[in-house]
Amino acid sequence: MPETPNTRYKFGLFEANLESGELFREGRKLRMQEQPFQVLVALLEKPGEVITREELRQRLWATDTFVDFDHSLNTAINKLRDALGDGANNPRFIETLPRRGYRFIAPVQALTGEAPTQPTTSSIEAAPVVATPQITGAELPKAHPQIARLLFGLFQLMYLVFYAVALWRLEEIVWRASYAGISGTVVLVLVLVTGVVGIALRLYTLNATLFNYRHLGRNFQRLFPFVLVLDVIWAISPFLLTHLIGIGLSFAACAALVYSPFAQRVLALMAYPPEK
Repeated sequence: MPETPNTRYKFGLFEANLESGELFREGRKLRMQEQPFQVLVALLEKPGEVITREELRQRLWATDTFVDFDHSLNTAINKLRDALGDGANNPRFIETLPRRGYRFIAPVQALTGEAPTQPTTSSIEAAPVVATPQITGAELPKAHPQIARLLFGLFQLMYLVFYAVALWRLEEIVWRASYAGISGTVVLVLVLVTGVVGIALRLYTLNATLFNYRHLGRNFQRLFPFVLVLDVIWAISPFLLTHLIGIGLSFAACAALVYSPFAQRVLALMAYPPEK
């Protein structure tokens, strides 16, 4: 009895439908051109095996087609990686073997039969809504992971500079707090404790970013409640500069710093998308 051909492949949060030529992430259809999708199918058909560049050329282009093959294949691979949120330096799905080809390194589940019916609008509206503080992959805006990683790293460096300067000018901060009628002892303890803890935290996140640690997004999610409290405390620091920047800019800077931990969480997940 002949085997039923595989019509769908599932890997991580993604599912590729070979019959319709579509790629889904958690049930949401992703935009993908034909060539990147065919490259993905070729890799999914032989997970863990090396697919040579010559095999991909024969699959994507006819022998009588004149095209800049290297450039076109590199473009297709880059578009595929962008869709998957993958990176060449720290791959989760597609590994590059220089001068040889590519290999799909994530676990793949081959499925047969019809794809599960997608929920209709009415069924979504009827379903109960459960509030959760976690961000899922479907909620993330699209951006290149390297850009998100760079911006996240700059945030960490900014806070590291904040803490270092505050500890360096600690006596002046305590004096200004006392002048404003705030307990100098409270301010001293608060700056020392949060500054030292903050330096340790930012050194971890900055090093994880520099070395492209693949689980940083997941770990930052777990640290987020603590980061939120720490960053909100330091969000009042612009008011120590009111004599230089004025009350209006102090409020504006405070609002930006309150928003900062939420921006960091999104950037961390964009750079290192969650995995199932």
